[in-house]
Amino acid sequence: MAHSAISQMSVAVPLQTDSSFRRSTFKATSLTFSDKSCISMPSIDLKAARSRSQYIVCMSVQQASKAKVSVSPLSLEDAKEPPLNIYKPKEPYTATIVSVERIVGPKAPGETCHLSLIVMATFLTGKDKVMVSFLLPSPGMLGENPKKPGSPHNVRLYSIASTRYGDSFDGKTASLCVRRAVYNDPETGKEDPSKNGVCSNFLCNAKPGDKVKITGPSGKIMLLPEDNINATHIMIGTGTGVAPFRGYLRRMFMESVPIKFNGLTWLFLGIANTDSLLYYDEFTKYLSDYPGNFRYDRALSREQKNNKGGKMYVQDKIEEYSDEIFKLLDERAHIYFCGLKGMMPGIQDTLKRVAEERGESWEQKLSQLKKNKQWHVEVY
Repeated sequence: MAHSAISQMSVAVPLQTDSSFRRSTFKATSLTFSDKSCISMPSIDLKAARSRSQYIVCMSVQQASKAKVSVSPLSLEDAKEPPLNIYKPKEPYTATIVSVERIVGPKAPGETCHLSLIVMATFLTGKDKVMVSFLLPSPGMLGENPKKPGSPHNVRLYSIASTRYGDSFDGKTASLCVRRAVYNDPETGKEDPSKNGVCSNFLCNAKPGDKVKITGPSGKIMLLPEDNINATHIMIGTGTGVAPFRGYLRRMFMESVPIKFNGLTWLFLGIANTDSLLYYDEFTKYLSDYPGNFRYDRALSREQKNNKGGKMYVQDKIEEYSDEIFKLLDERAHIYFCGLKGMMPGIQDTLKRVAEERGESWEQKLSQLKKNKQWHVEVY
């Protein structure tokens, strides 16, 4: 099963896990994050990057203070619209993988990796003013089809988990958050490799220096509106659906960019257990540094109970704060959903029930949210 996305663009760079920081190979600017340091450089030494145990990634970088990280080139801010479909399946772009790292704990069901690719300026248009990843894009990933040697698989779409500046803050990379899709035979209980997700396993098994063909960017539904710096953004995701939100939050709270965000962002994340938390160090650091601008709620289905004594899912958290959420929506807050397609029915049912309890028509409210461009959905 591919992690889909219909946002905008593609590519990525150096990564590592939230808990295991090593040393990065980026540029000459030394950045201090919590008690660790991350260095970024103009060019990335792939040979050196192969020794992953020697490097720390600028992926889950935490800020030591409220000072934000410098980014460049600022010309990436000039584009008014994201570039779309610059690279197509018949003429894909070949990116280089910098790193792949497991970012969940041992008790997490399944394996999720943070993956980084070098894209350099190739994703910039001829005007050299369009960013590598416009806030939040989705690249199509292409691997060789074993049933048709020499031919690629159908395109899989992935939401980008970084901003236009990438994890190295220099506009040359982009990141992906990929869960390895495996299939267990219901009778034997054993994994059947022949039925495992082709693209996710290809990416999670990749090594620094490996090549991957990408297409995109595609879609604009998950672009982060920046016309109102005081706007409220409610982000609801499950599992790897947190990818686009990670990019949003880095832009809002980590990077020093011309857009001075001063609104409220509220992230709801639904996952199985504590070991499944993604980018937890980043998010909790924002919570500490920007308590007036950021809220962060988790729904851990295997560890928490909802008000009815059942498993806690993200829709239960939404219901728990429904009065606040509906008030914010009435005040023109943007609301985003990203994750498995199966998350939406439960969320929609919850919102409909809450609306009816408030004496409102959910159908009418949803229609108005879409009309106002407040409603953003990217599910797979």
